Order: sequence, then structure tokens, then C-alpha cells
Amino acid sequence: MSVTVTDVSKTAGTAGAGSPASVSEWVRRRGLIAGVGALVVLVVLGSVLLGGGGWPAGLTADISGPLDDANDWVVDNRDTHPLFLYFLLHLSNTATDAVDGVYQVLDALGWLGVVAAGVLVAWRAAGLGRRGLRVALTSLGAFAVCGLLGMWDATLLTIALMVVSVAAAALLGALIGLAAGLSDRVNRLLRPVLDTMQVLPAFAYLLPFVLVFGTGTPAALFCTVIYAAPPMARLTALGLRGADPAALEASASLGASGWQRLRTARLPLARKQMLLGLNQTIMMALSMVVIAALVGAGGLGEEVYSALSTTDVGKAFAAGVPIVLIAIWLDRTTAAAGDRIGEPTPAGSWLHGGRAWALVAAAVAVAAAVRTTTWPEAWTYDISTPVNKAQEWITANLTFTEVWAREFTLWILNPLRDTLVWLPWWSVLLLVAAVTWFVGNWAAAVTATAAMAVIGALGVWAKSLDTLSQVLAALVVTLVLGFLAGVLCARAGRLERWLRPVLDAMQTMPQFVYLIPVVALFGATRTSAIVAAVVYALPAVVRITTQGLREVDPAAVEASRSLGASTRQQLFGVQLPLARPALQLAVNQGVVLVLAVVVVGGLVGGGALGYDVVKGLSRGEMGLGMTAGIAIVCLGLVLDRITQRTSRPTDR
Repeated sequence: MSVTVTDVSKTAGTAGAGSPASVSEWVRRRGLIAGVGALVVLVVLGSVLLGGGGWPAGLTADISGPLDDANDWVVDNRDTHPLFLYFLLHLSNTATDAVDGVYQVLDALGWLGVVAAGVLVAWRAAGLGRRGLRVALTSLGAFAVCGLLGMWDATLLTIALMVVSVAAAALLGALIGLAAGLSDRVNRLLRPVLDTMQVLPAFAYLLPFVLVFGTGTPAALFCTVIYAAPPMARLTALGLRGADPAALEASASLGASGWQRLRTARLPLARKQMLLGLNQTIMMALSMVVIAALVGAGGLGEEVYSALSTTDVGKAFAAGVPIVLIAIWLDRTTAAAGDRIGEPTPAGSWLHGGRAWALVAAAVAVAAAVRTTTWPEAWTYDISTPVNKAQEWITANLTFTEVWAREFTLWILNPLRDTLVWLPWWSVLLLVAAVTWFVGNWAAAVTATAAMAVIGALGVWAKSLDTLSQVLAALVVTLVLGFLAGVLCARAGRLERWLRPVLDAMQTMPQFVYLIPVVALFGATRTSAIVAAVVYALPAVVRITTQGLREVDPAAVEASRSLGASTRQQLFGVQLPLARPALQLAVNQGVVLVLAVVVVGGLVGGGALGYDVVKGLSRGEMGLGMTAGIAIVCLGLVLDRITQRTSRPTDR
């Protein structure tokens, strides 16, 4: 017996054939039929009037020349123009001095002082119980491995960049979130800006700051701050707007002013959301600090970049492991601190509040007084040689990875790219408009079509379609694996508990790190970029799918079961249709994450737009890099609008 959502709805006594919902569905279907007919007519007319082929050369505008001229002007006037002398130069010097100052403090503490600070701060933030001990031991292991692998100085520089960038991003995000949380108008104005910022790949943030500040610490710091601030802004606004109305009403009834209500009620109630925002800001800042090695940020990211440039997997692995461990340390510390919010202080405990932090500071001062300098050379171990030998053995013996990569490129990537490039340019625009309108509304369709047209006008049509083919191939693999794993996790709680630590670890890793193992297994090819993108995007798709299926109304599932539906019928007829909003969100997040890594994959053979950005950044060809960066932004906007369902008048 086949059971559908309609059957369950009727059983539950929902609207019948004459209800407004049925009428709106009938109108929607008629509109869809009319749209398909119009699409067929437009295809025929386009074939007759416009013909085929790629984007017409007459409709392109070369902006690389003006961008190169702008870059030359900046270089020539950086030391003389008032804009640089009295404003941008001060910003640049402040950024450099701040990072150098933090690095000098860390260096003055010595390796023992830094380890003590990291461990004790983690222990204090996570609590003095068993969980705090686990987090402290994790921190100790992370710092110890960083030193043992010979990456201590690079780790300190990365931490210095992180401290300054997270502090600035958290402050900026909190101020923006405060404005959005207290004002509906500001919230409406900021929402599309933050939405757009979230779909932009990390590479897109590097280019404008390099144009203004050149390569070095200032460009890396400022682009990291802008990239990492949106999560803090969003979650601060969410926490403030979601404050308990009863608590606010009680505060107002006691005569509290607006500032007093904010300080004593709104902000304390929003602390949990704000700390979650800080956690996300830290993770995004670490990811961006590592990528910013392309513009001379230094630290662990530069070690990974230089190793990948020479395909030295061993050296890249030695620098990648500390990045992962730093991410785990920061994630566990901030997550544990967030979980402790609202917990009562144990009776009779004096190790809390200011006294506990004073004790931490005293212990760090004692450790720093030992006057240790950098990590002892005798306590380091070079793993690059064993890793490179292991990689050579894998290449020689596990040939199935190379065969799979070659076959995947030959039978999937190349045909998909060739098909997209072969399609007439106007048909691609028409297809984008039709799909976006079907998923969302006319405004989204116009936005996506205009963004696709801008890609053509920039003269990078074929390269953008090449990047699009890689994104689509990676997205299909991600969704198949992610939906399957999400369904299994939703139906088997034990499997979800087993996978949770794996997914947690995968979500904390910066994008760069995913390139290291795939290069070792598959070499520097387009397939490597796709595999890295799949692994990077998979945790988000699995988590969202699992959560969406678990939030399906149990009454609907029980109704289908009472009608004799099998497990398969319950899944495909009830749970998946009712979880459609969550599945659409999973698709949208999968697209955004896949695009981010496919672009970074230009470092390891991905080619297309990602390669142009890397080439532009590394060789100072700002016109080439900026053109590719703008195309990436437009492509991200197109994919976001296609996969993000927006409201229609009939949906309200």
C-alpha cells in the first residue's frame, strides 16, 4: 500500500480539495505549465534569432586593464598620496604593530608559558570537573604536537594573527549584531548583506585588500576580520531578538531604562548565542588566516602553501596537523565555555570568577619566569620524510586512486564541462532564470540571471562554466553521500553518536587542510579538488539532514504507520517530503561549501577561476585575479539563489 503525505494529511483532517491551499497549489501548477510552455517558445526563438556558441565577444568588457592600472596607481602613490599617508597607512601600521605585539608577548612567555596559558585557560573555561580536565589535556596535546613537529614559531605567528583578528571581528560583529538586534530596520537592511557575505568564497575577500594594502600582514588581517565577523553579527542579533519577553517586561516594570534593560536583561539572556557566534568566528578566522598565506600572512598557512606548491606532501602534512590541533583546541574551549553558561556555581567553591582567573594568571607568570625560549630543537621530529615515503608507496601500490581519478575526469568531469561550454550562452541564462524562478521568485531569478550575465561580460564564460562543472559534480556526490548518511543517522541513534566526533573534527578543519591528504592519494588534479570539496561539505549536509528528519511531526509518521506503510514508504512518502525545508537548506549549504573548496582547489590542479585567482595573487597580476574573483562572487550568487528557496505571494 502506497502512502503519501497527502494521505497522511487527509487522515489528520487537513484541508480538502476546496481549501485555499488546494486553490494555491492548482494556481501554482497552472503557472508551472505556462512557464514550461513559455520556456519552449523562448528556446525556439533563441535558436532562430541568436544561434549557438559561447558568450559573444562583442558583449564583453575587459576590466583587467583598468584594474592593473589601479594597482599600479596604488603602488606608485602608496607613499605620497594623502589617502594613504593620513588614513590607510595608519591602519596598516596599527595592524602590523598589533600582530607583532601579540607575537612578542607570546615569544616572551617562552614555550612553557604559552603551553601553560593555553592549558589553564582551556581548563578554566571548560570548568574544573572531568570535562575541563579532558579539554585541558586536549590543549596540552595540541601544543606539544605543534612543538614536536618543529612548527612552534609558525604556530605562534598563527596564534598572534588569530588573537588580533578574532578580537577585532568579534567586536565588529557584536556591534553590528547589537544594531540589528535592537532595530528592525537595521536588521532588514543588514540581512541581504550578511547573506551575500556568507556565500562569497574566502578567495574573494583577499583581492580588494591586496589591491589597497599590498601583500603582507595588514591585508591578511583585514580580510580575515571582514570574513569572520558575520557569524558573530548574526548570532548576536538572534540572541537579542530572541530574549524572553517576560524577562524584558519584568525589567521594564521595575523602571529600568533602555540601556539598563540591555545591560541587565538582553545581553545576559543572549550570552549563549553570542558565545556560539564567537566559536563560529574563531573557526572562520582560522580558516581565513591559513588561506591568507597567499598574500604573505606567514605562519602555518605559508608552510602549507609552500609545500603544496612543490607537491611536498610530507612538509604540508607536518604543517597541516598543527592547524587541525589548534582548531580543535579553540573549538573545544569555546564550546565548553558556552555549555557552562547558566550552570550554578558549586556551593562552597572559591575557584570561580575573578579568583580563578587570577590564579590562572599567576600560574602563567610562574611558568614564564622559568625563562624558556623557543621550543627545544632536540624535542622535534621531522615527519616529512616518512610521510613522503608513505605517499610514494601509496602512489606505487594503490593505483586504484589514480585510475579512479582518471576515469572520473574522463567520464564525468570532461563531458559535463564540455556540455556546459557547448550550450548556447542565451540558453544558459534562460535555464538559470527558469530554475531560479521555479525554486524562488522573480526577484531571485532576475538577480541570478544578471549575475550570470556579468560573468559573460567579464570574458571568463568558459572558465566559469569549467568551475561550475566541478561544483555540480562535487555537489551531486556530496548530496548522495550526505543524504544517505543523514537518513541512517536519523534512524539509528547509535550510528549518529559514533559519527558525531568525526563530523565535529571535520567541521573544525580549515579548507587548506583538506587538500593535503587528497593530493597524497590522487595527485594534483581536478579530481583532488572535488574530493576535498566533498569531504569539506559533507558534515554540514549530514547534520542538517539528520536534524530535519528528526524534527518531522511524529503524528504524521504514526498516522502513516497505522495505515500499514512500510519503513521505505514512511521515509519517501512522509519524512522526506515533510523535511523538505531542511533538505533545501542542506543543498544550499552544500553548494556554498563546495564552491569554497573547489576554488581553493586551483592550488592543486583544479584550474579554471581558482587558478586565475592564485596566479593573480602570487604574481601580482591584479587584473587577472580580480576578474576571476568577481566571477567567483557572481557564480556563488547564482548558485545561492538557485538553491535557496524564497517566499512567493502564494506562500504567505
